[in-house]
Amino acid sequence: MAKRAIDYGKNIADGSLDPMELLSSVYEKIDASDVADDIFTVLTHDRAEEEAQASRKRRREGKLKSPLDGVPISWKDLFDTKDIATEAGSKLLEGRTPKKDCIALKRATDAGMICMGKTHMSELAFSGLGINPKAKTPPNINGTDLAPGGSSSGAGASVAQGFVSIGVGSDTGGSVRIPAAWNNLVGLKTTHGLIPNDGVVPLCPGFDTVGPLCHSVEDAWVATAIFAGMDFKIPESKPISECKFLISKTVTLDGLGEDQEAGFYDAVNKLSSAGASIEYSDIDTMNDIQALGPILFPYEAWQSWGEAIEAQPDLMFEPVKNRFLAGKDTTREQYETAWHKMLEMREIYHAQVAGYDAVLAPTVAIGPPSVTELLNDIELFQKTNLIALRNTRFFNMFGSCALTLPTSKPASGLMVVGKPLAEKDLVSVGLSIEEILNA
Repeated sequence: MAKRAIDYGKNIADGSLDPMELLSSVYEKIDASDVADDIFTVLTHDRAEEEAQASRKRRREGKLKSPLDGVPISWKDLFDTKDIATEAGSKLLEGRTPKKDCIALKRATDAGMICMGKTHMSELAFSGLGINPKAKTPPNINGTDLAPGGSSSGAGASVAQGFVSIGVGSDTGGSVRIPAAWNNLVGLKTTHGLIPNDGVVPLCPGFDTVGPLCHSVEDAWVATAIFAGMDFKIPESKPISECKFLISKTVTLDGLGEDQEAGFYDAVNKLSSAGASIEYSDIDTMNDIQALGPILFPYEAWQSWGEAIEAQPDLMFEPVKNRFLAGKDTTREQYETAWHKMLEMREIYHAQVAGYDAVLAPTVAIGPPSVTELLNDIELFQKTNLIALRNTRFFNMFGSCALTLPTSKPASGLMVVGKPLAEKDLVSVGLSIEEILNA
């Protein structure tokens, strides 16, 4: 069977695949799996069957709503789903049941996409590792004891395990790109504000974004366009010989794991051999903006959840709770000073990269660590989490959109970073990069 959502959509459109049969095959595969319970918080059978029946009817009447009409997808458990528990991976929100869908889910439903289930995640989305002993830790496709990447851990696992072709996640500091990279998937971190966060459980409102994890750049574009309410026609790919890329010699290339380094440079060499122009430069704003992360993210996270955490601190996994606590003593003045510095650095950075189609970097500096080892050592957990988030988090602070694409090595992603609100241009370049990397 096809892996790409766009291919399922084409098969539904030409009548060779029935939406009800596709949904049944998804649930049959889940029922036969020994890891599904670690991936899904709930399977929305009744809703999915109703939606699939409606898609079948539209197909027969020639009234399909989008290229993904009839395609089942999964949703991270921080997207509000009408009358379905949405708990954001946290015991603090146990039993929370929204009365309506979030905007992204509503738009997906309006486009005919099938909500077949919700997926596990890091507690309140504040960890890049995907390990959640308070709920479930989804499997990594590359090894049973390897961290799946977070916070959209279940979203990535639902796609990597072949249950769905798109898992919807969120990215505040890397939470779409890390699990995508560590599970050999494509992930798209959208520009903040492109897709409304209405009805999405917040972490850091100044940085939270919605994005897909999937098997192709085409899938990422169509899903994103639907969630954002944009035209979902796939952009033309930009010839690689016309592409100009920049690689920062600052920070993002430091301390790479063996596979992450090999996968990144293999990808760069393939692009160069295909005719891309690639330059290396020091981007000094990375060093400067890195120091602002420990102020900005914990402060916003604590403002969102500090009161609830202080009321019931024992309900949280200690290393994740500690990340929230790091923002407790940050003052509003310190935060606003850091925020204004960040905005200044954004301007400098975007002026530096204005002449390039994209900035390239290893998505994650390291490969997925052992879950067992991290659970046995809280300090190691906290240190490893920050290393995992390092490369991705830069571009949340710079306000960029970014793709991650699989490379020749497992759990090694190539991050392709575009300009704010330039997802269409990024996808145009990403399509060409994907073709070369898959050749």
